[in-house]
Amino acid sequence: MSTTRAVWLFLFVLTAIRLTLVGTTDLSFDEAHYWMWSERLAPAYFSKGPGVAFTIWSSTALFGATEFGVRFWSPVLGAGTSLLLYYFARRLFSDLTGFWLVIALNVTPIFNIGSFVMTIDPLSIFFWVAAMFTFWLALERSPAFSWYWPLTGLLIGLGFLSKYTNAMELISIVLVLLLIPKFRGEFRRPGLYSLLAVFVLCAIPPILWNHSHAWATIDHLRSRGSLDEAPGFNPMELVTFLGVHFAVYSPLLFLALAWAVVRGWRRARQQFKGVFLLWFGIPVFALYFVLSINEAANPNWDGLAFLSFGILASSYWRERIESRPHWSRWAAVGLVLGLLMSMVALNTDLIRSAGFTLPRRDPADRMRGWRAAAEAVEKVRADVEAQLGERVFLIADERDRASELSFYLKEKRVEGPGHPPVYIV
Repeated sequence: MSTTRAVWLFLFVLTAIRLTLVGTTDLSFDEAHYWMWSERLAPAYFSKGPGVAFTIWSSTALFGATEFGVRFWSPVLGAGTSLLLYYFARRLFSDLTGFWLVIALNVTPIFNIGSFVMTIDPLSIFFWVAAMFTFWLALERSPAFSWYWPLTGLLIGLGFLSKYTNAMELISIVLVLLLIPKFRGEFRRPGLYSLLAVFVLCAIPPILWNHSHAWATIDHLRSRGSLDEAPGFNPMELVTFLGVHFAVYSPLLFLALAWAVVRGWRRARQQFKGVFLLWFGIPVFALYFVLSINEAANPNWDGLAFLSFGILASSYWRERIESRPHWSRWAAVGLVLGLLMSMVALNTDLIRSAGFTLPRRDPADRMRGWRAAAEAVEKVRADVEAQLGERVFLIADERDRASELSFYLKEKRVEGPGHPPVYIV
């Protein structure tokens, strides 16, 4: 069997497994909230663009407002991202580089979670990789103009509508063109400007929405990045930021990636491929590294950086293992550990089944108990209405609870057009 067929078969089976599992747990807070957005489509929302809302709207239109309906696209996008990375790595290096990249990616805990729950991240990384690939194809045809230029702008724009961080891909593109002498002429050619023009068209809807809503997203992003506070230097926050990566990316896999990027820095700078991949990762990682000096960023925020770093790492370690076959044992240990951590991340009951006790705060609790909670709330509502003889409406103290209850209530009452089933106090 060829390497390409093996990759397709692996992803087909894995995606089928993921699709059978996505309906087995309750929605997470973010998923329920994004589902509420999908019920009220808009050009943008207070914290995000409309990408995730329209995506969930399309799948629930096909499969209904169920966990499977909300999450359908997540495994599909995970498979799509894997295929794009495989073909890109194969084009840059070899089919084996792409193969092992796909395997490593799909045993990484954070990617497995991202291929299970439907948030902004599956869309963000898919469009980031797609745009990175098409930009490379545009450069291959330079100095001639190709439609890969505006296509890259469209893909960055679609990523921006899903997660605003995707706009940083424009910085990577400009840096690559500046740092590679033979491509500096692109600043005098129409390709780059067609890319920017298409991106601007995509960015217009959320900009207009924010203009009419007091730039709510700007305030939200300033708050999320702790930019609304006095700058400070908190070393432990930076340590936390880096340390958490070893957990969510798997310790050995993250260490191998970091080692490959650092060790390969000098060599990578001497090759166009290396420069290209490095600068599609450095800006995003540097941004959240700096922000984490004040307050640790979430580990998924800089996930876009590790896509191009991952290609570099896969190429680096494939060459090292070919020259030192005994290192393959450590590679196998790293992959197996990542797989085990992914399984536990998706189902913490595996730890309990093994006889271990979890701490009081189980992260998986975010996706448990909401259906039962909604049933209990409906019973209380019915009892109160029976006592009062009139209808009552529901108010929650946080958007998380309001969103979860809104999704799981069997009788989703609204007080009027555009009103939610559960208000937030």
